[in-house]
Amino acid sequence: MSRSGAFCPRCGDPVDPEDHGDRPGDDVDPDSPLCDACYFERFDLVDAPDRVEVRVCSECGAVHRGNRWVDVGAEDYTDVAVEEVAEALGVHVDATDVSWEVAPEQVDGTTIRMHCEFTGVVRGTLLTESVVVPVKIGRETCTRCGRIAGGSYASRVQIRATDRTPTEDERARAREIAESYVADREAAGDRDAFVSEITDRDEGLDVKLSTNKLGQGVAKRVVEQLGGTFTDNETLVTEDGDGNEVYRVTYAVRLPKFRPGEVIDPGDDEGPVLVRSVQGNLKGTRLTTGDDYEASFEDGIAPDARRLGTVDDATETTLVAVEDDHAVQVLDPDTYEAMRVPHPDYLDPDADAVPVVKSRAGLHVVPESGDEDDRPNGA
Repeated sequence: MSRSGAFCPRCGDPVDPEDHGDRPGDDVDPDSPLCDACYFERFDLVDAPDRVEVRVCSECGAVHRGNRWVDVGAEDYTDVAVEEVAEALGVHVDATDVSWEVAPEQVDGTTIRMHCEFTGVVRGTLLTESVVVPVKIGRETCTRCGRIAGGSYASRVQIRATDRTPTEDERARAREIAESYVADREAAGDRDAFVSEITDRDEGLDVKLSTNKLGQGVAKRVVEQLGGTFTDNETLVTEDGDGNEVYRVTYAVRLPKFRPGEVIDPGDDEGPVLVRSVQGNLKGTRLTTGDDYEASFEDGIAPDARRLGTVDDATETTLVAVEDDHAVQVLDPDTYEAMRVPHPDYLDPDADAVPVVKSRAGLHVVPESGDEDDRPNGA
């Protein structure tokens, strides 16, 4: 006879609550008075769905979870299917020491059958239960890929130059800056970050980007690395579902009039300058002396100067003689006549030949290739 006088309401066998961990006065499950045989007869260790559906983007492979798309980086979707099944399964609250194993079976390209075996302890009894859950892989297009396919963009960066067109090197560098910055944002988990389109025009480069924040970031980085300035202009394009105004922003980047590596004449009667940097005020090296040059604050990166040439125009010629600290003689590369030219302090007096630039300002010795490689934004 049961020590408590309790009996199973289904079969009438005596039941001792202490055997089940129950105590008089506890809030217990209505099934707790059942004997083990009747309890396990209606007991399910695992609650499994008839089928699990996984929504996968056919373009980028992202998986839809909850109300958003998530990049999982999976080469196949077996691991994804296992995770989705694990989320969908429910284990009875009375079970302890639960463990499970799963054996995926690839039925076809869109169906994986999950053979799951669970073990757990209930009322001191080790139970084992097996379930099979089909997983259906549904392929569609995520919102991001849909926006890319539709050419959607929120900002445009227009890269131009003052009184000239951007060079091929500047265009390539600007493209690299934009793509690298967006790739970094993507790697950080920003699924809204993408380049919609890059167009190479006669007047410069146009970059369309998915968000206004990206446009601002690209414009800022182009100016930081190539010099110049940028402005922004907003255009109202639509309203969202909540009635909020949606703006498209154009960031107009203006690269400097002069570039590192160019030779200019500031018109101050002190001789040509080799431009080293266009960050902040234009900075360079005076070709007559080798002294540093910096444009005035008012002139900034665009002093009123004439463009004479570039270091790429330099020709190596013979150093004939060093007269003193102020003058040397070199051969004119065109006429081979010995010419008296200024002696900048970077000239090596023991050299047999030196690079020179010939322009309307005369003949000037320029630094050897590599001497100017430490310029902030390069020649």
